[in-house]
Amino acid sequence: VKNNIEDIFLDVRGLKTHFFTDEGIVKAVDGVDFTINRGRTICIVGESGCGKSITARSILQIIDKPGKIVEGKMLLQKNSGENIDICRLKSTGKAMRKIRGKEISMIFQEPMSSLSPIHTIGNQIMEGIELHFGISKSESRKRAIEILDRVGIPKAEERIDSYVFELSGGMRQRAMIAMALSCQPNLLIADEPTTALDVTTQANILDLIKKIQKDLNMTIMFITHDLGVVAEIADDVVVMYLGKVVESGDVDSIFNDPKHPYTKKLLES
Repeated sequence: VKNNIEDIFLDVRGLKTHFFTDEGIVKAVDGVDFTINRGRTICIVGESGCGKSITARSILQIIDKPGKIVEGKMLLQKNSGENIDICRLKSTGKAMRKIRGKEISMIFQEPMSSLSPIHTIGNQIMEGIELHFGISKSESRKRAIEILDRVGIPKAEERIDSYVFELSGGMRQRAMIAMALSCQPNLLIADEPTTALDVTTQANILDLIKKIQKDLNMTIMFITHDLGVVAEIADDVVVMYLGKVVESGDVDSIFNDPKHPYTKKLLES
């Protein structure tokens, strides 16, 4: 994939994220390079344990202990043209907190891990909006209803006052997507968001993500082990194996002309 410098949103070079355990060092991500281009959907694909989720968590600096980024660059190109190397930021610092939510948001496999059981979904969405945009409660409530509506939650003006446990699996997933979109991020990272859902709900959520991408011209990084999903939504594909990128390119060349034996094996299975 040839890149114009203006088209690049995030350029990842030589990223290494290792886990320092009592048994030794686990090189979960071990020298990964890829580029995320604006307005495109990039799929990071590979089997369980290949390092794809850790790569995503590294971008947001939300790696569980004892993991840490030991090397590499992640250059984020802001709309203003300013370049920031995420690897050099403190995970708890103000600059990184600003990037989370406003520049980059993430949705997870399990909505319960990012939604609070004790607050209404409306409150959780409004909190982010108020924090990032400094607007009034009534204005942020109006915006939250619009977002819930956009992600296909019926009767959004009533549902805004629901708690997570009152929603079905598919609706929880939609609520989490609404929360991720609330601050209008430039990049949405989706980590296997459909794995726990039944086939019909899975298809609906994928359609929703495609629609969001199109309507908002959003950049999406989608993590999956499922090549059916890749065929459905990807513009660009990065294939990972044992903490490294073995192949990357646009979706057509990966599916029709794979070069690496591992990619071929994935496509055959």
